[in-house]
Amino acid sequence: MSAEPGLDAVVDAIAPGRASVRVVAGQARIILDVSGIDSADHAELEARVHAAALGIEGIESVQIALTASRPKRMLIAVASGKGGVGKSTVSANLAIALQRRGRRVGVVDADIYGPSQPKLLGVEGIKPQARDKVLQPVPTPHGVSLLSMGQFVAPDQAIAWRGLKAAGALGQLVDANWGNADTLVLDLPPGTGDIQLTMIRSHRPAGAVIVSTPQDLALIDARRAIDLFVQAKVPVIGLIENMAGYVCPSCGAVSDPFGRGGAEAAAAELGIAFLGRIPLDIAIRTASDGGMPPAAGNGPEALAFQQIAGKVADWIDAR
Repeated sequence: MSAEPGLDAVVDAIAPGRASVRVVAGQARIILDVSGIDSADHAELEARVHAAALGIEGIESVQIALTASRPKRMLIAVASGKGGVGKSTVSANLAIALQRRGRRVGVVDADIYGPSQPKLLGVEGIKPQARDKVLQPVPTPHGVSLLSMGQFVAPDQAIAWRGLKAAGALGQLVDANWGNADTLVLDLPPGTGDIQLTMIRSHRPAGAVIVSTPQDLALIDARRAIDLFVQAKVPVIGLIENMAGYVCPSCGAVSDPFGRGGAEAAAAELGIAFLGRIPLDIAIRTASDGGMPPAAGNGPEALAFQQIAGKVADWIDAR
């Protein structure tokens, strides 16, 4: 038996385009799509639909099933072949710059042995809560949300976990309640080991951004990181050259203590995009360490991150 026209209209007035209605022998069976609606509001919406359906003549009982589709999100991995190249600082600023371009962004701090995102994003000491055994990301002052293992341990406490346990914990961060976030920036641990491989296989990033400094040794390791994603068939969005050029704050002279152009040349050789250079600037370090990444402001230090975020956003939009 098809649904009563009156019931269809009443339910659609409360939840436009969200309900599938069927009536069998006086029993209304309603499937209600609550995708994108805060879980705290589910009960109220269900109660309103239930009461309205019972008010329709001929309806003796009402059964409502709630359903929600999992939102599609772009998972963007930020990786490096070695530590000490500023990957986490780049991840935080990239996430903020993407958010300022209109994307809804979350940050997953998967750098389990050196989780620095709580400090970088200004939420140190704030622990995430769980609702129905699902983690709720912590909002930051910069418009992005964050989950990090650093939120669950003391700042000076080591996380001495083997690969499988670490990967399992990180999986809970990725599978958290990210709400309406459309992009997750995944700050991976440096290197090309078990954790990186497990995370890539389990959660399959849409693309990867590789961070390197200009010197040859860093670029050798960056090539290894690129090869890891190539083998896993994850597209490499491009390569960033960090700590590229130092401007003397006193005289304005520019020097290149780590060299210049190595990452751009490597990108050209490997056939991947070169996303841009980020200067070696004390202002970037001090602002980021103070929980106010430069990408959140409008100073000259923000420009490089904004330009790189523009290229990453274009790559995302093309997909």
